[in-house]
Amino acid sequence: MSTLVSTVLSQNTSDVNSERAFDSLMAAFGGWEAVADASPSEITRSIRVGGLAEIKARRIKNMLQEVRQERGGFDLDFLGSFSLAEAKAWLMKLPGVGPKTAACVLLFSLGRPALPVDTHVFRVARRLGLLHSKVSAEQAHEILENLIPAGQVYEFHLNMVEHGRKVCKAQRPRCHLCVLRELCPSATEARG
Repeated sequence: MSTLVSTVLSQNTSDVNSERAFDSLMAAFGGWEAVADASPSEITRSIRVGGLAEIKARRIKNMLQEVRQERGGFDLDFLGSFSLAEAKAWLMKLPGVGPKTAACVLLFSLGRPALPVDTHVFRVARRLGLLHSKVSAEQAHEILENLIPAGQVYEFHLNMVEHGRKVCKAQRPRCHLCVLRELCPSATEARG
């Protein structure tokens, strides 16, 4: 459950602020049962540092209540026995959970080969020509998952995020430092 809530808190904010919000949530409530029983305004106060606190508070409360109602608790390990598609579908029926959040839970909590496509992964994959320009971020999850061998999804995700943060930046890509520049259609366009 920690990964699910952390991922919701990370939406549209920095890692530092989302970690602060998670730590503040845990300090305020101590566990998921207390968060699920808290009012949205109490949750909002505890996560305000993460931004969009009112929206995230409602999502977190609704997710926790739905998981507790359906499963009798907050353990998501049962998803390990589902097929990858079934596990994603189960998570994505929760309020505020889309393909990226579902993939984060499956990859980071359960070691399943679900590929989270964040802004960095999406941008780098498009620049490398792995995704067509008309592909949406939502469609990119399935396309990239089918391209990457299951045993390499975790490493691929981490490397793409790091490359996107340090080299293939959104505004000013540092193509001259890129180890993939000879293979990258975008670097070729920048050189030409």
